[in-house]
Amino acid sequence: MATQGALKEKTESNVREPKQYKVIMLNDDFTTMDFVVEVLVDIFGMDLMKAEQIMMQVHKGGRAVVGIYPYDIAASKTTKAMERAKAQGYPFRMLVEEA
Repeated sequence: MATQGALKEKTESNVREPKQYKVIMLNDDFTTMDFVVEVLVDIFGMDLMKAEQIMMQVHKGGRAVVGIYPYDIAASKTTKAMERAKAQGYPFRMLVEEA
């Protein structure tokens, strides 16, 4: 019984990590602190303590990075947050910038 030798295949993988993007929340004088905390908990998955810390950074510093994600996730979370703000009548704004 003849058997063939095992074939060895060498493959190269050029898998690269996706670029990362910062989601930045901007302060305004009309959006409530409670709403900001709600968005950070519901959409960005933060616990209440972390959400309150980030909200205060936004309030005191005018802006804060709320997360770093691949572009599609950053854009999706930003869109959800801004749509929720618009539905509640807030002029809430967020940016997505390359990290």
